[in-house]
Amino acid sequence: MNAIKILVTDPLSEEGIELMKSANQVTVDVKTKLKTEELLALIGEYDGLVVRSGTQVTKDLLERAKRLKVIGRAGAGLDNIDVETASKRGIIVMNAAGGNTISTAEHTMSLILSLARNIPQASSSLKGGQWNRSAFMGVELYGKHLGVVGLGRIGSEVAKRALGFGMRVIVYDPYLSEERARELEAEPVARLEDLLKRADFITFHTPLTDETRALLGAKQFALVKKGVRVVNCARGGIVDEKALAEAIKSGQVAGAALDVFEQEPPKNQELLSLPQVIVTPHLGASTEEAQRNVATEIAVSVRDYLLGLGVRNAVNVPSVEPEVLKLIDPYLKLIERMGTLQAQLAEGRLREVRIRYIGDLTRLELAPLTIAFVKGLLTPALQETVNYVNAALIAKERGIKVIESKAAEGADFANLISTLVETDRGKAEVHGAFFSRTDPRIVQINDFRVEAVPSGAMMLIRNQDKPGMIGQVGTALGSKGINISSMTFGRKSQGGEALLVLNLDQSVTPEVLEAIKKLPGVIEVKLIKL
Repeated sequence: MNAIKILVTDPLSEEGIELMKSANQVTVDVKTKLKTEELLALIGEYDGLVVRSGTQVTKDLLERAKRLKVIGRAGAGLDNIDVETASKRGIIVMNAAGGNTISTAEHTMSLILSLARNIPQASSSLKGGQWNRSAFMGVELYGKHLGVVGLGRIGSEVAKRALGFGMRVIVYDPYLSEERARELEAEPVARLEDLLKRADFITFHTPLTDETRALLGAKQFALVKKGVRVVNCARGGIVDEKALAEAIKSGQVAGAALDVFEQEPPKNQELLSLPQVIVTPHLGASTEEAQRNVATEIAVSVRDYLLGLGVRNAVNVPSVEPEVLKLIDPYLKLIERMGTLQAQLAEGRLREVRIRYIGDLTRLELAPLTIAFVKGLLTPALQETVNYVNAALIAKERGIKVIESKAAEGADFANLISTLVETDRGKAEVHGAFFSRTDPRIVQINDFRVEAVPSGAMMLIRNQDKPGMIGQVGTALGSKGINISSMTFGRKSQGGEALLVLNLDQSVTPEVLEAIKKLPGVIEVKLIKL
């Protein structure tokens, strides 16, 4: 075997570096603080690249990485890596999503306790020469309601610790079954609004997505229990900082503790200057143990892959042999997008997933396809914390039942993938097929037969089947400069309900969405991003 070269461009625990060096064939170069042009000049020499959040792994960089086979991110976030380009170039992208779980959970509890007892403010006052006990009257955690938004790994650990303090935990997480929530001694609620109205403390443990951006904004602050305390150790932007400042000044919110910000370092000096606000500089994962955990986890994953010892923690490829991957790759991409589509169609708390494979594809290895669907289903909510390796486990942990079946023949297609997702509020059905090996289609959405391209920005419009509907929608979008790249139309019966599926060259603003909803004959509109 030729010598394997790994480049580390961000600070990494020495334990991780030594693990990579432990293999005789592996050479590790640690070169931090490289300028962009220096990294571009060097990258072509390396088989592996290990980064944290500092190095930007761009399309330009990847195009120069002629030898690169794997990128390891020592941590969960992948914002600094162009995963799509890496995938197209056959480069495996791995992350270490679970190494900072305990660290972040403990930091969250530290902030909750500090917020309840005004510990930073009291410490600063006393060090300033004052002895003012009455100014720092606190509250007890015992008996209070802790609202946890997102009960994944970190949220679950926070809930366990809060229960130890005698708190009552209520949770909002549409990707968590009611049974699983109760196993964790948490009370699930169906709507975020239900949590906001009851919680004495609110803590967030969800990725930042289009759906979670400003999840706690001016509208939500109007609903919260007066005197609530807010904690965010997840992602900046989940809490609207301007709205939070206003809510604190009005007395609606008693205080906030933030470890993450919309911009880092934070720019909102008005918020930071409020005495009721406690802040730390993104320290959730800043423990010796967490840094060692993510470093050793990603080091072993990258090293072993380059030595031909298998794939672990990959976010863009399942753990299968190359020959198998070549056969299932077209279906893999289609079914993962079907999962992402289902995630955006389903409403309510997930309960069960049914996947049925029909036709010749049943001769293939189907387990990776099922995992790909589950990954696609969970990704809109969980983002980089879910990958091909842990998707099935996360679904199981959240009490989501996954049932796989197959049939040798189907009525309409030589190969068909049928998926059904059941929640506590209903069911959503999506079928996918290939018109040719390189031409995937969504061929059914619920009761409507369609021929939709599963790609990019999509708009699904359920409407009354009457003349002029397509023209109305096209005109409304065209007036806003939005181009329709493809269109398909399905209906149950003449004059009944119909479904119009549009592929758009760009996404639409909330204002455009509202305009479409108000068109005569429109029943429901959904925006889909694949």
